[in-house]
Amino acid sequence: MRAGWAVVAGLALGIGLAWWLARDTPQQAQAKRERAAQAAAANAEDARPALYRWRDAAGVLQITEQPPQGKDAGRKYERIDPQPRPGIEVHGDRDAR
Repeated sequence: MRAGWAVVAGLALGIGLAWWLARDTPQQAQAKRERAAQAAAANAEDARPALYRWRDAAGVLQITEQPPQGKDAGRKYERIDPQPRPGIEVHGDRDAR
């Protein structure tokens, strides 16, 4: 009977030790939370609809729902958010001459 209790105690001790060694340190847990938050933000950004602005070989401005593809693949493009940002944007000094 003592051997049975020794086996049970050994199993309990082994399981407890495995749990203790497998848990995350507070720093690891914080790093996991930060990576999860960054991934969620990136997924949210990718899930938003976007428009792409670029110029084709003839120099014509294209605004499409897909980035340049096919013969225009590799061209520089700008990703545009179709929802305007709140507030007023000012680009440069209009009255400066």
